[in-house]
Amino acid sequence: MSNGTPAKAKPRPREIPPVDYGELTDSIGFQLRRAQLAAFGELIETLSPLELRPAQFSVLVLIAANPDLPQSNLSAALGIQRPNFVAMLDELEARGLTKRCVSATDRRSNTLTLTPEGRRVLRRAVDLHSAFEARLFKRMGSSGREQLNEMLSKLVDPGPIA
Repeated sequence: MSNGTPAKAKPRPREIPPVDYGELTDSIGFQLRRAQLAAFGELIETLSPLELRPAQFSVLVLIAANPDLPQSNLSAALGIQRPNFVAMLDELEARGLTKRCVSATDRRSNTLTLTPEGRRVLRRAVDLHSAFEARLFKRMGSSGREQLNEMLSKLVDPGPIA
């Protein structure tokens, strides 16, 4: 770096020694968690040039897709606890990416909007995220994305029990 500070070295991926996972080998929850950790590690690195974490990216996407959504609805939709969500919004607002406005329909709540800078950062983040997803789905083969989304949807919203 030009200021005399050495550049941070990229952390090397942690090597996992061979382990017999026993009953966990066929555990859906365990495999989902391992997949999430692997994917999020790569996503964190992908979004790092924008200094965004995956949860922040999700917040920006939902704000853009749901203009004037109340703050409490957004945190509930993402499953982020209120104190953590408020801290995240404080950070995004301090960076000039989001803005809270008093709701036109309920003065007791805030709605959220993206600033012009927030829209610019989100456009770049969406491009990075799309490339990240393309890398993931390339590993799964041509029909992997549809199959995975269909199966995960059944876990999230199982529908009526027969």
